[in-house]
Amino acid sequence: MPELPEVETVMQGLIPFMHHQKITSIEVRSPSLRIPIPKQKLKCFIDCKIQSLERRAKYILVHFDNKKTLIAHLGMTGSFTVYPPKKHKDISLDRHDHVIITTDKNDKIIYRDPRRFGILDVVNTDDLLSYKVLAKLGVEPLGDDFNHHILKEKLSTRRIAIKVAIMDQSVVVGVGNIYASEALYLSSILPTIPSYLISDKKLKDLVFNIKKILNAAIKSGGSTLRDYRHVGGETGHFQFNFSVYDKAGKVCPDCTCSLKKTGGIQRIVQGGRSTFYCATRQK
Repeated sequence: MPELPEVETVMQGLIPFMHHQKITSIEVRSPSLRIPIPKQKLKCFIDCKIQSLERRAKYILVHFDNKKTLIAHLGMTGSFTVYPPKKHKDISLDRHDHVIITTDKNDKIIYRDPRRFGILDVVNTDDLLSYKVLAKLGVEPLGDDFNHHILKEKLSTRRIAIKVAIMDQSVVVGVGNIYASEALYLSSILPTIPSYLISDKKLKDLVFNIKKILNAAIKSGGSTLRDYRHVGGETGHFQFNFSVYDKAGKVCPDCTCSLKKTGGIQRIVQGGRSTFYCATRQK
């Protein structure tokens, strides 16, 4: 599933083709997503100009000059691919291509989602804060508002494991499974420790490393494990920089633990998701 760095990369990739552009047509080829695509509501964007794009958590928000916003979530396998006029010949549509957006520069932006867990919806821009999927979201991890004080406040009475806690979107948004494992590793924090037991020093380290790992992943264009692609079809590269994620049984890259004695990087399941960690480094 695309996490914050992947969504940020997609959003940044869309800006050159959508910012200040007018939408000339929207074709809904298949409305079948997790929530059916509101075909009639999407018509409100035709002949309207895009004022700005932003990311909130794992949602892409496209703001139009008619005071409406397109909300997009990539789900597990969703993607936007941009085809400028010179690449129209490369378009080969199939049943997984749900929506085609055409701009006044004749750029075609195609939303594809094989597993259909994504979301495309329309909301009044003034009502965004109360919109159902955005209303209960926590603080953005890359902003100044995310610090160890706010994290301590959120976690001080919570007994759930720290890995599960930092993936809770009401605590901090966008820290998905991959980057939670990586940030905890960099912070030398065992992922199973109850949240309320984490010291102030460890919380400071964790905040620093969440920001560090997310920013590094964005610079690398995100991580491609299976389906994720940039808007031009390129893959991300941060998967080549993982310290622990998906490395069960391999030696820890930053400590002298014996592979024979410890088994190297460990894998456990938390909240239905795989967690990877070094039991020697993370205590």
